[in-house]
Amino acid sequence: MSTLYLTHPSGIGHDMGYGHPEQPKRLVAIEEALSAEKFQSLIREAAPRGTSADILRVHPEAYLRAIEEAAPTDGLVQLDGDTAMSPGTWEACMHAVGAASQAVDEVMAGKIANAFVAMRPPGHHAETATPMGFCFFNNVAIAARRSRAVHGAERVAIMDFDVHHGNGTQEIFWNDPSVLYTSTHQMPLYPGTGAKSETGAHDTIVNAPLRAGDDGERFREAMTDVVLKRIDAFSPDLVIISAGFDAHRKDPLAQLGLIEEDFAWATRQLLDIAERRCKGRLVSVLEGGYNLDALGKSVAAHVSALMERV
Repeated sequence: MSTLYLTHPSGIGHDMGYGHPEQPKRLVAIEEALSAEKFQSLIREAAPRGTSADILRVHPEAYLRAIEEAAPTDGLVQLDGDTAMSPGTWEACMHAVGAASQAVDEVMAGKIANAFVAMRPPGHHAETATPMGFCFFNNVAIAARRSRAVHGAERVAIMDFDVHHGNGTQEIFWNDPSVLYTSTHQMPLYPGTGAKSETGAHDTIVNAPLRAGDDGERFREAMTDVVLKRIDAFSPDLVIISAGFDAHRKDPLAQLGLIEEDFAWATRQLLDIAERRCKGRLVSVLEGGYNLDALGKSVAAHVSALMERV
């Protein structure tokens, strides 16, 4: 089996305007990084279009229709101060949902060892009925719910190493004992959630906040001392990564000091748990990362680690 790489050209069509950090060139940088010879064995597939049924396991129908109806035919529609829709946004959203769903299907069926989804827009800030933080639909939440509804997974663990806390994923699974949400993130920072005291209704929310200036050593301590132990003890049937690379020291939107090898290390630790607990089943879904050079190199390190286990 091999590592699956899912993306789609529609992700380029989502454009929130000149100067916005969540820009189409993010996918170009990833594509260029994964064009190197050592990535030729990746299984590359075009992401399918997602379905309303997948979205409706997480978001109410009124919210789904409101996002669809907000999509403009020209220009931009601003949903909040950070989040806008262009004429290409709706299709990008649907293919992002489809990519996460397809990755789950192939991993759970044992067709591939693990998967990396490179799509835009990201999703971990999207709450049940609120778009925010560049996000419209919560792709990892949709993937987790699909794994349970379609493939019978009893427990799913989500690890979010984006520099911004995944408030949306936390909110969606706050009352769900079947999903463990864990996060390392800079705090204080947008969106203002993610304190250690936020543990969910069933103690299945695990936050390990970092401070501005913390480097890879501190990140690894938080992962080792808090996050990895909880994921291992949860014994998941599937591990999902919210793979944001904006904790990199070069990223313009935050102040952590991670380098590429820190992301690769975290990936290997999560793969170790997946191999021990759930036959290696792991799906990684792109979130943030806004310095294009750092993003490309970090994704390359992350995917290289995924490919080591196939």
